[in-house]
Amino acid sequence: MDIRPDDLSSARVHALLEEHLRDMRAWSPPGSVHALDLDALRGPGMSFWTVWDGDELLGCGALMEHSAGHAEIKSMRSALAHRGKGAGVAMLSYIIDEGRRRGYARLSLETGSSEPFTPSRALYSRFGFSECPPFADYVEDPHSVFMTLELSPLAGEVARA
Repeated sequence: MDIRPDDLSSARVHALLEEHLRDMRAWSPPGSVHALDLDALRGPGMSFWTVWDGDELLGCGALMEHSAGHAEIKSMRSALAHRGKGAGVAMLSYIIDEGRRRGYARLSLETGSSEPFTPSRALYSRFGFSECPPFADYVEDPHSVFMTLELSPLAGEVARA
């Protein structure tokens, strides 16, 4: 698998993000959908990556910086046609490593609380994320689960203050 920065210009990436938004809207009530559209993913403080196997787009993920020490994982998605191939594991590993490279002390995320989100919550838990109170601009919501992971710096690197 190849993970690479993406400029969000590809029609295939647009289709994957539309699939993501469509599912989020189907699985969560309107006020509880926190998935980002293309414009938001191109915004300041955002980094976006895609996962490829040859010329097959397997998934995507993004990182939104909230402060020098805290970032949020956004738009984690494995394409429906490629579920179970390890794209989510690869992307999450990459984003966690990138967070360490950048010197973040913590990565957080918001995901859904309903049954369709169970695999996502299990993946995040396997990587050490634990439930936490709402962060940034989020508020308590029965349709959301907030999770966080404390990061240690990579060997030889100093965390930002």
